[in-house]
Amino acid sequence: MSPFYIEEEKFFISVDCIILGFKEDKLYLLISKRKFDPLKGQDTLMGGFLRPNESLSETVSRVVLEYTGIDNVYMEQIGAYSAIDRDEGERVVSIAYYALIDMEMFDEELCKTHNARWEDVSKLDKLIFDHNQMVDDAIGILRRKAATLPVGFNLLPEKFTLPQLQSLYEAIYQTTLDKRNFRKKILEMDILEKQEDKDKSSSKRGAFYYKYDKDKYEELLKKGYYFFL
Repeated sequence: MSPFYIEEEKFFISVDCIILGFKEDKLYLLISKRKFDPLKGQDTLMGGFLRPNESLSETVSRVVLEYTGIDNVYMEQIGAYSAIDRDEGERVVSIAYYALIDMEMFDEELCKTHNARWEDVSKLDKLIFDHNQMVDDAIGILRRKAATLPVGFNLLPEKFTLPQLQSLYEAIYQTTLDKRNFRKKILEMDILEKQEDKDKSSSKRGAFYYKYDKDKYEELLKKGYYFFL
């Protein structure tokens, strides 16, 4: 045992992950049933405790990989939650992160393994502790970020249509966007690469696929360009 800080109190540090996905025009949150007391069996965010040999980023990466089967996803820290009585079991300080994933890459078998499910964010019920507040804070940050940075593309597959892209932003902001204005703005940015093939799942005419050109956006940033919606 280290001779330092022996007079100080010790408590737990955890991470809680707001794992978001987009499918069929809706924004979804991955939640599970808590496996242990206190509040065993109630709905909870995905999370875990910081291990002695891990940094916070390593802990949250481990948790996201464990529950989704996806590595190297977009993640951002939301903040620290440290109310003295926030956890009924022990004094636990939680660092919350949100992660944006492509649901087409999600391993559905993991839902069975972890007794998890995807829940429509707009219809979310009560979660344990202060997890609902974490979700609200995460959505607020995502909305502010999505207006000035192309973070929304992390929720889409590699190829997507303009209607899919518009539906994504409508799901994020919970509002209807004007089709003509949205397309005009997004295409004027010149950061989408039009593909030759079409998605014909919803109409015979179909909609062309596009890809987000991240390298081009990075080059434009160097010239003072910025993303806006």
